[in-house]
Amino acid sequence: MNTPSIDTPSIVSPRRAVVLLSGGIDSATCLAIARDAGFDCHCLSLDYGQRHRAELEAARRVAQALGAKEHRVVRLDLAAFGGSALTDRNIDVPTDGAEGGIPVTYVPARNTVMLSLALAWAETLESRAIFIGVNAVDYSGYPDCRPEFVSAFERLANLATKAGVEGRRVTIHAPLIDLSKARIIRRGSALGVDYGITVSCYQADDRGRACGLCDSCRLRREGFAAAGIADPTPYAA
Repeated sequence: MNTPSIDTPSIVSPRRAVVLLSGGIDSATCLAIARDAGFDCHCLSLDYGQRHRAELEAARRVAQALGAKEHRVVRLDLAAFGGSALTDRNIDVPTDGAEGGIPVTYVPARNTVMLSLALAWAETLESRAIFIGVNAVDYSGYPDCRPEFVSAFERLANLATKAGVEGRRVTIHAPLIDLSKARIIRRGSALGVDYGITVSCYQADDRGRACGLCDSCRLRREGFAAAGIADPTPYAA
């Protein structure tokens, strides 16, 4: 797995990259890093039946603000399978911060599905770079945010594609993998990310206002506090 330096990006050509964009802090920062490294960024978001659909509008704003070459939203209803508080409204989003292990906000195979779609698009674009904003420090216990997962998917990508077999290897870039939320926010701020247009909350309302109680809100709020940067998040209450 190639994880470029956060302080001195070392990624070189080819110039096209597919960037997975959810509309939250991490993916917005990841897009800014890819752009700063000189890539033409083709952003991909997934409308998977998530209850926090305001993030899709946030992704559109972020892609526009950071000068993405294009932004596509693919519809794939993971809610058909359920199994997550983010796709099944019969499962409550935890708000007490006491959950241990893999939380109910984990969406089964979501990052695997999203990377697979990004890989398909990258191959048609003749791109050899995919960016994903997974983070294994301030993450919420998700198994598909670990370095082992990213490395394993990169191996799969180069076994399973025509481009990989013919020697045009793809690299999965996860530049935030070892960073705390505070360091992510500082890095993005230095690159001009407007975090006021991002949405992180697992149950944001239709206007994108955060609940302030879920695990994602907690990590976001603590990240801004640790970074010493004012939190621009609009809260419902």
